[in-house]
Amino acid sequence: MYAPITLFENDRHFSHLSSLEREMTFRTEMGLYYSYFKTIIEAPSFLKGLWMIMNDRLTEYPLVINTVKRFHLYPEVIIAFWYRIFVGIMNLFGLETKTCWNVTRVEPLNEVQSCEGLGDPACFYVAVIFILNGIMMGLFFIHGAYLSGTQLGGLITVLCYFFNHGEATRVMWTPPLRESFSYPFLVLQMCILTLILRTSNNNRRHFIALCLSNVAFMLPWQFAQFILFTQIASLFPMYVVGYIEPNKFQKIIYMNMCNLICFTLSSSQIRLSDLIAARILRYTDFDTLIYTCAPEFDFMEKATPLRYTKTLLLPVVMMITYFIFKKVFKIFILIFHTLQLLAFTVLAILIMRLKLFLTPHMCVMASLICSRRLFGWLFCRVRFENVIFGILAVMSIQGCTNLHNQWSIIGEFNNLPQEELIQWIKYNTRPDAVFAGAMPTMASVKLSTLHPIVNHPHYEDADLRARTKIVYSTYSRKSAKEVRDKLLELHVNYYVLEEAWCVVRTKPGCSMLEIWDVEDPSNTANPPLCSILLKDARPYFTTVFQNSMYRVLKVN
Repeated sequence: MYAPITLFENDRHFSHLSSLEREMTFRTEMGLYYSYFKTIIEAPSFLKGLWMIMNDRLTEYPLVINTVKRFHLYPEVIIAFWYRIFVGIMNLFGLETKTCWNVTRVEPLNEVQSCEGLGDPACFYVAVIFILNGIMMGLFFIHGAYLSGTQLGGLITVLCYFFNHGEATRVMWTPPLRESFSYPFLVLQMCILTLILRTSNNNRRHFIALCLSNVAFMLPWQFAQFILFTQIASLFPMYVVGYIEPNKFQKIIYMNMCNLICFTLSSSQIRLSDLIAARILRYTDFDTLIYTCAPEFDFMEKATPLRYTKTLLLPVVMMITYFIFKKVFKIFILIFHTLQLLAFTVLAILIMRLKLFLTPHMCVMASLICSRRLFGWLFCRVRFENVIFGILAVMSIQGCTNLHNQWSIIGEFNNLPQEELIQWIKYNTRPDAVFAGAMPTMASVKLSTLHPIVNHPHYEDADLRARTKIVYSTYSRKSAKEVRDKLLELHVNYYVLEEAWCVVRTKPGCSMLEIWDVEDPSNTANPPLCSILLKDARPYFTTVFQNSMYRVLKVN
């Protein structure tokens, strides 16, 4: 827990930021999720706050949506409840929950108040996330120790995780993402499943625990059901060849399938399978390009296997995999973990974000270097501890360098253009003025100004994708009148135009203009609308605010 907290603090100097600056650090969908936590804790009562986010009209104005169900906000509901209980108890006993002071900032920034302690909502929120991920490290140790049959296996799992920390998690940079809440419960689920597969008796409590961990894994994250599907796919070949008892296999399948069916009934969500199919078939449209042009949804970097190799993780796992298949009839229980590793490898190659599953599972598999069932022939000739600590010593050469590089990242959050934008919106527009713009910016506008917005970063819903396509047409070659008319249909009063979005290009074919040329080839001969609006937005829009990054256009 200490490591991600320190990295997070070093990167942002989070403890010395004002409340507004802390909110601005929660970019894109992180800000959206945190805004609902903020709504609940600022409401007159917990139930009133819960009702407000279940009947929300600010997020997709003028629609009223249940954001708890749509955005999987169960963690925010629970944390907000804990926060209100914590603050209530501390106030009852007259105990201080936070310490505040004034922070002088460099010109032209004004002095701001900064508070530190669990009484500060943002500090409490991220603290719960880091505690959960700290508990996850204990689960990794247990899983590695149980799988390998020795506590040294648990130690290897944890050390490999830290040696490859940058490839294993993003929690230290992006705490509020759904994976930060969901993945620890997958680790728990894998521990329980390993126990079930290893024991001969079908203990009812184990299957109940498996079901509960499945639910806890799936509730916070929209992509979780696909991961459970890969688990079923990994178990099925073992059942076919008779490695798993039919009764045990049926119970595991019932537990997983019941959860999968419950969470995949909605047909309006982009699923991970859709993105993978688009990647394999090279199918492109506006929606798939918005996803696949994001770096985290790109193919795995070519340098990633090299980074695994430098810490000795990849060579060790490949050797273990070889010996598992060589002794398949003697240690068939490990086949499941190997098949799961292959599934995670394919997913991570196709979508870089899914290294989240591959790297930690490789660390768990690395614990098997201590397994006497795999390497008993070696440990009979060479002292067991000498082999293990020799491997750890080689791993630590690059591993310690990786840790040092991460701990050397020292920064301080500062986003003056966005702060100016938010302050202008707060004090120069009506509270019911409706905004549209780039998805990441709209999350910040909703969080910090409480103004209604028409689009946001949770891009999975079909209706929201259609809305965002209309909003992003300002970066196309359509006419200003056509775009203005479409925005008025969405009841938009102000549009936040970002000059960088007119020209930014993360990779070939991924600028907004190039995406629109694929989607709307009939207008490719027209000039870009964004350039026209930057020169003179009239008569369909009026520029009412601008700085180095943003322009606010009033829709006429």
